[in-house]
Amino acid sequence: MSSAPVFFHVDLDAFFASVEQMDNPGYKGQPVIVGAAPGHRGVVSACSYEARKFGVHSAMPISEAFRRCPQGIYLPVRMSRYAEISGVVMGILGRFSPDVRPISIDEASLDMTGTGLLFGPPWQTAENLKSEVLERAGVPLSVGIAPNRFLAKMASDFKKPNGLYEVLPGQEESFVEAVGLPKLWGLGKKTMERLHAICLDTLPRLRQMSEDALKSLMGEAAGKFLYNAIRGRDIGMYSDTAKSHSISHETTFPEDTADWEIISLSLLDLSHQVMYRLFAEDGKSRTVSIKYRYSDFSTFSCQNTLSHFVLSAEELYKTGLDLIKAKWNPRIPLRLIGIGFDKVQSGEGSQKELFPTAYERKGLVEKAVFNMQKKAGDATPVKASLLGHPGKRKM
Repeated sequence: MSSAPVFFHVDLDAFFASVEQMDNPGYKGQPVIVGAAPGHRGVVSACSYEARKFGVHSAMPISEAFRRCPQGIYLPVRMSRYAEISGVVMGILGRFSPDVRPISIDEASLDMTGTGLLFGPPWQTAENLKSEVLERAGVPLSVGIAPNRFLAKMASDFKKPNGLYEVLPGQEESFVEAVGLPKLWGLGKKTMERLHAICLDTLPRLRQMSEDALKSLMGEAAGKFLYNAIRGRDIGMYSDTAKSHSISHETTFPEDTADWEIISLSLLDLSHQVMYRLFAEDGKSRTVSIKYRYSDFSTFSCQNTLSHFVLSAEELYKTGLDLIKAKWNPRIPLRLIGIGFDKVQSGEGSQKELFPTAYERKGLVEKAVFNMQKKAGDATPVKASLLGHPGKRKM
């Protein structure tokens, strides 16, 4: 008899900020903001829960973060350190499930179906997993358990931070009701405003609508998403996970945006995160991929394969910027943007040019300082417009 499907979604709580608080105990309980330096152009990469109480969130322009929380501890991104801790966590996850799908450096989906004989009931297994991650990696982890990946994702957010929540079979719709329509994962402010305008802003009213009716009112992608999501059904989450090795980062904007400065700065921030993960793996890739999601939930991806390996974060950013400029319809706000490398190979054996290009020279500097940072724990180098000064920045 086959086992009922069980999925875990694991999410490292405020990961970058948690690592900084682990490495610097004096930062614990303080509003830690990782990203750009106040006074420089750039965005928040991550922030502690203490900073979130002031309304600070990821992808927020740093000027707005500083306006809301001038007393915060502003720190630069140390991607090699975060990649090191992430590697420890992913290694632990791999011992609990043969099917681990990393979503980003701090998030993963696990198929735990049929593992009960090895590890015990799902709740007990999740508690053991959380304890092992805290003991070996030093950072807190939230876990959601559910019959599908979509519900597991929402369950991981339900009791954050350091949370654990299980949705049992048969509880799908009641859990969605407990979350509430406005907080349904993937549902944005603009969509809620649209639902309110057509008097469909409650779960009972929405559930009275057929799938075809919702598609007619909201569009094909949004209608299909809503019909399944409000019933707690699988929405095809992570079904497009690449089978080949890839590295990517993405951010969901707190509010749909068509502000080109916010979009481009977020892309620059993501490009540095991706490049330093590539350095951490000693990898190489010619293929740059972009993912973007519109306010109507329609999601697109595109890629460009260069004639040479991408050599620096700035080259990755420029390639991604060209892709999004060519594809994005600026009349429709974006909910999400992501960038990454596809077809990542081992870094050994890449041929050097006789006369290095500007991007290669920048890449050599980035990688040299990255390697120094691995040894000494100094700040990861990034573009001055993004992060400003290395080292501790407390205003």
